[in-house]
Amino acid sequence: MQSIQANGYPIFFGDEGYGFLNTFIEENKYSNIFILVDTHSNEYCLSGFLPLLATDKTIEIIEIEPGESEKNITTCVEIWSILTDLGADRKTLMINLGGGVITDIGGFIASTFKRGIDFIHIPTTLLAMVDASVGGKNGVDLGNLKNQIGVINVPKMVLIDTDYLQTLPQNEIRSGFAEMIKHGLILDAKYWTEFRDLTNVDFADFDSLIYRSIEIKNEIVMQDPTENGIRKALNFGHTLGHAIESYFLENEEKQNLLHGEAIAVGMILESYISWKKGLISAVEYLEIKTMIKRVFGTVVFEENDLNPILDLLIHDKKNEYGKIQFALLDGIGNIKINQEVENELIIKSFADYKS
Repeated sequence: MQSIQANGYPIFFGDEGYGFLNTFIEENKYSNIFILVDTHSNEYCLSGFLPLLATDKTIEIIEIEPGESEKNITTCVEIWSILTDLGADRKTLMINLGGGVITDIGGFIASTFKRGIDFIHIPTTLLAMVDASVGGKNGVDLGNLKNQIGVINVPKMVLIDTDYLQTLPQNEIRSGFAEMIKHGLILDAKYWTEFRDLTNVDFADFDSLIYRSIEIKNEIVMQDPTENGIRKALNFGHTLGHAIESYFLENEEKQNLLHGEAIAVGMILESYISWKKGLISAVEYLEIKTMIKRVFGTVVFEENDLNPILDLLIHDKKNEYGKIQFALLDGIGNIKINQEVENELIIKSFADYKS
């Protein structure tokens, strides 16, 4: 599968990517290599990866616990200290082997340690392959507020090996599926159509669907690397989705939602808002709502959940001048950015979601 040239780095696919990885390491004469994993990628992915890494450099493994709760500045301080204690320097390479939490925090740690060391992403979850590892966003959460601290800084390469997906439970695959659906809705109506009826999806050729999803995100990021314009299209479903994810994370009475599960809810809510603003038809909205609910089911919201979720919206990174900014569908396959939405319409979207 042909590599994709992103903004300042290549994205390689399949077994041939390891050849490029090894050549790159040899040519750059790194002093040592640190591999960041979580408990899951350590157990299920690292043993398969290490034999493919052809180098005589010293390799150190740093393991953290899995999950969004680890994506914080405390974890960063611990890892910065480990890097220091084990002799990392400006010629150290960090390889981030894991899901979106690992690529987010690993990229941030590498970007800030000694004012920046080289890093490479090897995503092992579907969500990380089609979204988190592509585009140069690295960061951590501030309390339960998503991705409040971070930098935009690109890796030296991303290596996509879909064999790692065999290690995932079904709910993690489904979580990544949400971002793929989003890519079709915001930019490629034909791609959306492939997912609209799941019975027609050719999962035997799932690699090509992943490839196209990465292409879509890369097309947008290449136009706007620092998110001053069209890159905001990628935030469709995320304004409300992130607020919902944060609320469920901080509320002990709620079961945590995976990122894609929260974004799936956000896409339905923001599709409703798009409909009510006259940007999509009722038929299109019902098509989106029906398809996403068929895959993800329905999350239960109580009446007293809504105000705390609305309160969290003000912390969204996309806001400007105190105004909450949405990316809304402008017909399937198109997007309208910087859209202000009143709370009354947001509350109505939750009411409709329940139906």
